[in-house]
Amino acid sequence: MGRGNASGHGTYSTRGLKGQKARSGVSGLKKLGMRQVVLSTPKNRGFRSLAPQNQVVNFAAINKNYKDGETVNRETLLKNKLISSKTAPIKILNNGGLDIKKLVFSGIKMSETARAQVEKMSGEVK
Repeated sequence: MGRGNASGHGTYSTRGLKGQKARSGVSGLKKLGMRQVVLSTPKNRGFRSLAPQNQVVNFAAINKNYKDGETVNRETLLKNKLISSKTAPIKILNNGGLDIKKLVFSGIKMSETARAQVEKMSGEVK
């Protein structure tokens, strides 16, 4: 909102004559109940979600690092350096197509197409 007569809002700049709200340094956010809205709104640029991001593993990487009959779980993925964190969630995607038969996946999230591909190749998802 403009200040001064040249702004088109007159001498008092739409603040009225006297009182606390007419003075500088008064925040209207507290009185109007807007404080919570302002604090909970993500700021422009630099907002990061608190939800953990999935570590994505594609079938192409699994084809290179596993053989028939092996188990794919958090420990083996970490040992083969396909993931970087022990605690972050993992998700298997169907990129690259699965060439290995009879793999056992345990304790890992999978996309629907990846799950269908594993079951088609006579693998197992626990």
